[in-house]
Formats: sequence, C-alpha cells, structure tokens
Amino acid sequence: MSSSVTATTTAHATTTTAPDRTGSAPASDTPDAPDRPRLDWRVRFAALSLIWGFSFLLIKVGTQGYAPFQVTLGRLAFGTAVLAVAMAVRREGLPRGARTWGHLAVAGFLLNALPFSLFAFAELTIPSTLAGICNATSPLWGMALSLVALREDRPTRVRVAGLGLGFLGVLTVLGAWQGFDGLDARGTTLALLASLSYPVGWIYVRRTLAGSSHSHLSLTGGQLLLATVQLAVVTPLFTSVPSSLAVGPLLAIAALGTLGTGLAVLVQYGIVAEVGPTTGQMVTYFVPVIAAAAGILLLGETLTWSTPVGAAVVLAGAALTQVKPKRAG
Repeated sequence: MSSSVTATTTAHATTTTAPDRTGSAPASDTPDAPDRPRLDWRVRFAALSLIWGFSFLLIKVGTQGYAPFQVTLGRLAFGTAVLAVAMAVRREGLPRGARTWGHLAVAGFLLNALPFSLFAFAELTIPSTLAGICNATSPLWGMALSLVALREDRPTRVRVAGLGLGFLGVLTVLGAWQGFDGLDARGTTLALLASLSYPVGWIYVRRTLAGSSHSHLSLTGGQLLLATVQLAVVTPLFTSVPSSLAVGPLLAIAALGTLGTGLAVLVQYGIVAEVGPTTGQMVTYFVPVIAAAAGILLLGETLTWSTPVGAAVVLAGAALTQVKPKRAG
C-alpha cells in the first residue's frame, strides 16, 4: 500500500513519483541486475496492481480481529521474513555502518511503521475504498514537498496545474460543497497523513541514502527489520494480548505482510529494473480502482458519485505532476 511505485527503488528516481506501498529504500544509482524473470513484466505488473489494490481490504479485515498496532506489527514481521528468505537465497547480508542503520531507522519509521499504522487506525472508521483513494494523494504531497525541499525539481505550469487539480479532486471525494457532511474527519485525516508520510520519507531517503553501495534488497531488508523492531516496542505499550485467536483477520494480516509488503518489494524491483521507473510507476493509477472494486464487491462498501469522480480527478492531477520539464535543446 499502503501503497510511489518507483521513488525508492533507485536512488536517481524522482521523489514525486507514486507512493511505494512497500516503502522500500533506494539502492545505488545503478540497480544491481536481478535474474531474468520467467514471467512477462506485464503479468507481474497486473499481479502487483492486484496485490496493492487488495491491501486496503486486508487491513480492514485485519482490524476486525486485532488492534491497529498489532495489524502493523504482523504485517511488518511477515514482510521482513519474506525478504530474509530472499536475502538468504541470493546470499546477501544486511547493510553495515552505524550511519546507514541510523538513516534506515528513520526511513523505516517514515515509510513503514508510521504510514502502515495510520492506515490501520484510519480503517477503523472509514471504508477501505476511501483509504485507497487517500493513498493516491501521495504523489500530490510529494510534488508539493519536493518544490520546497529539492532544488532540482523545478515547478512548471503543468505540474503546478496538476497539483491544484489533484487537490480539487480530494475536495470532491470528501464532499467539500456539502460541508463534509457524513465524513469521518478523524479517519480521513489519519489516511491523508499516512499518504503524506511517504513523500517525507522519500525526500529523507533521497538526501541520505542515495548512492549507497548496498543493494536495494539489503537496504530494504534492513529498513523493514528496523520498522518491525519499532512496532515490537510500541505495540505492547498500547495494546493487550487478544483474548482469542481470530483466524480470518490473522490470515489477512499474513497475506498483507507476505504479499503486500514482502513479495511486492521483489516484484516491484524486478519490474523497475526491466522496464524503468516511468512505466513501473503506472501501477499507481490502477490501485485505487482495484481497492474500490474490492471494497464494494467483497466488503459491501458503498460509494457516492463524488468518490469515483473525485478519485479520477486526483489521479489525473497526480499524472500531471509527473510530467517532467523539457530540456533545453
């Protein structure tokens, strides 16, 4: 998910790309070449869209049996386990150096522990469909922040127009003309803050870990491990052990972690390495659609006309923010 497909995959990728729901850290400027995949990248692209689209439904199901912090802890633990297996198979170790681990701890908080927890708390009171649409605002937040924090991201008329259009879409989704009537302000705010956390994390990572000699897999494994430790410390302080084992929600958490956080990292990296970040980031525009369809068909959630219309406007604005300025000839 949670959701920025490519901003943290390679160090030279722009931080205004769509949000990475895995929250993976970047590797060096030239990504280490993965083994040639057996499946066509289009098949893996479709699978990644489905995995991330269903993540919001899985969060909703998980919170029906466990506290939000417990959902996030389980998600991170399962995701870290998948990466640990991948690292063992590829014979890669964790990063070295206190400074690198310090930066990964911050990245793990901003890109994993914080947004994953905020989305889990948000879905206690808002539909998974709305959470998925809020997640799609990450490129808009990223564009706004990069104009301030990154000198190389020059504002252009098209990108500024996309930013304005995107936030107009947000207001449409939230029903601003009705005074936000019927809107759960707390849950929606938490989901939007989760979406904001991603680009803050991207900018931090871009400033601190770009050009690292460690591999993408090594950095991401270390980042998820530290995020898991953070939740392992926090969760017992604010939650109690469940009185009974809710099997359905537990399976949802396991799927969320192994597929949406662990496997998605590996699939995402392979796609970007094969076809590049520009094509890879297009998965973002399918995720809200799949999230909405899953919520409606499987959870019985309902939508008003403003939600899909506003979501389309958000995605159109997000697409415009990705238009890069033409280089002078």
